[in-house]
Amino acid sequence: MDASALDTLVKQRRSIRGYKKKPVSQDLIVEIIAVAKGAPSSMNTQPWFFHVVTGEPLERIREGNTEKMMSGANVDREIKMNHGYEGAYRKRQVDIAKQLFGVMGIAREETKMRQDCVMRGFRQFDAPVSIVMTCEETMEHGTICHFDLGAVVYGLVFSTWTRGLGTVINGQGIMQSSVVRKHANIPDDQTIMTCVAMGWPDFYFAANDVKSVREDNENFVTYTGFE
Repeated sequence: MDASALDTLVKQRRSIRGYKKKPVSQDLIVEIIAVAKGAPSSMNTQPWFFHVVTGEPLERIREGNTEKMMSGANVDREIKMNHGYEGAYRKRQVDIAKQLFGVMGIAREETKMRQDCVMRGFRQFDAPVSIVMTCEETMEHGTICHFDLGAVVYGLVFSTWTRGLGTVINGQGIMQSSVVRKHANIPDDQTIMTCVAMGWPDFYFAANDVKSVREDNENFVTYTGFE
């Protein structure tokens, strides 16, 4: 295998937050998932389920999420959330927000435009497809299962990018999980973990130029036992 091909893929891939109003065929999504499912999982458990949503059901999810969030409803998420990031994690979160607002020319005092940017996440970034990732309830509290879901989603992201499409892993999209569950027909014995917005990138959308910055290795890597 040519290592440079993977290196290039990792360096080029970015989160896409603006999409063309162009549908994605089911055949193409089948092809993408066929590759993504090759991700490793603990003991080959493959604990993931993909629920692919488009068209009118996805519009109903957008509308329901927007209505609830704008009305001040409490977060209704099925997996446990942290209570806010601190320290370096909070700084990275703020830094990417500054990058996004900066390229979009949205000043700090432009609260309405900032709010609209936030709401785009609850609208699945207006992408033509949302893939809702779930696992069985019996698996949801196993940390290993969370690793496995992360691996298959990363595979999904790469498989999508190599076919000219874009994605963004979108925790905001499941903040009102009861809405998603209803319109995506999620079985009662499955837990909603996250979702992935997918579609054809609109490269005229300024935020799509943003590539998040990664820390230097010395800030998080240690080596033991080497000469």
